[in-house]
Amino acid sequence: MESSQSQRDHQNLARDHERLQSQYAEIASLAGGLAHEIRNPLSTITLNLDLLLEDLTAGDSPRERRMLQKVTGLRTQCVHLERLMNDFLQFARVGSLEQQSADLNALVHEFIDFYQPQAKDLGIEISPHLAANLPQVNIDTRLFRQVLTNLSRNAQQAMPRGGVLELQTYARGDRVMLDIIDTGEGMTAETQAKMFDTFFSTKRDGSGLGLPTVRKIVEAHRGTILCDSEPGRGTRFSIGLPLVVQGTKSTCT
Repeated sequence: MESSQSQRDHQNLARDHERLQSQYAEIASLAGGLAHEIRNPLSTITLNLDLLLEDLTAGDSPRERRMLQKVTGLRTQCVHLERLMNDFLQFARVGSLEQQSADLNALVHEFIDFYQPQAKDLGIEISPHLAANLPQVNIDTRLFRQVLTNLSRNAQQAMPRGGVLELQTYARGDRVMLDIIDTGEGMTAETQAKMFDTFFSTKRDGSGLGLPTVRKIVEAHRGTILCDSEPGRGTRFSIGLPLVVQGTKSTCT
């Protein structure tokens, strides 16, 4: 009886999984089509604004200076709209994963090599503390690079005068942990309660999709993400990923 019930539960989970996969694929397809329809006219508008800026920059009359200021403002809004569209595409396309057994430490090292020059320019010291003999995890490496990028960008914005960005890896029970810690401004309890809500941002030009995309990617990997933060004391994001079970095939979520 219990075996029969367990089998039915497994079949129900499989059907739910297929239905979610279909929904994710449909949303990603719609998002891609919408982005294409927006990007073409937006590129035309941006190009013409650039040409106008070239013409107006040479002018010195009060009227031309006023026009230059208005066109510059429009150009800035176009850039913001394009960034928002790209962030939305990243969010919408999370769902179907291409997972493989991977060394999380190697992925973190690769990211540090990429981010180091920018961090140095911003006065941010990167401090890695990566555990030796870390167990493997099943991850989509392309998407998980986006997790590292978004969380580092979040830390960067919290440290406008520079600081320390610490990346830690370690094993805990049946999980591989990744902690990303900054010495920035920290967050209030109210901000923490809303930080994973889509389109919520405390930044004037923020899309409000960076952290929701991080959570969506982590949860698609059957992982967990927690945040510990306090104003003036920095922020720690802790991500837990399931270990690779030896002798089993990697699965997609």
